[in-house]
Amino acid sequence: MTVHPQRSKFAMIVAIAFIEAIMLGSLAQASSPELTGARDPDSVSGRISPARIAVEAKPKLDLSGKRRVGKASFYARMFSGRKMADGNTMDPQKNNAASRTLPLGTIAMVTNLKTGKSAVVTIQDRGPYVAGRIVDLSPSTAHEIGITPREGVTKVEVAPLAVPQPDGRVKLGDAADDGMTLAALRP
Repeated sequence: MTVHPQRSKFAMIVAIAFIEAIMLGSLAQASSPELTGARDPDSVSGRISPARIAVEAKPKLDLSGKRRVGKASFYARMFSGRKMADGNTMDPQKNNAASRTLPLGTIAMVTNLKTGKSAVVTIQDRGPYVAGRIVDLSPSTAHEIGITPREGVTKVEVAPLAVPQPDGRVKLGDAADDGMTLAALRP
């Protein structure tokens, strides 16, 4: 039996698309209004995907250094080893993080509001692109502040320590006023 290369390539693409659709739950609930983002994105039920936010090529950066509160999630295993927005490779064992609005290179304190545990991270990537989420953490950082894989998402405070400015200066953020020294800024 001879398999035509074009047909096997097409079959592979169809199979991958089908598997992704099942994983996102879109085939089983394609007609559900919940898939349009009408559902609260805080819940992680496994069958319904949270509302997605469009990826912006140049997001409006927050250079203020102000604290913010929102949801945190962590990088999936499939992102390990991939290139991040700053050009470095995503290492699940390091304290790297993603933010849509904080400038790359920002050093921030992320505190799990449920556990009170904190970790210092460096913003090296863009994301998360899910409504209500303000930061994606490396798996080791998520574990360090008490986000379990089962929970997946939790409420956090992101308090910048040092925020790179467009002119090359570095602005101290709100968390730097909490008695942090410049030596403690490196994760």
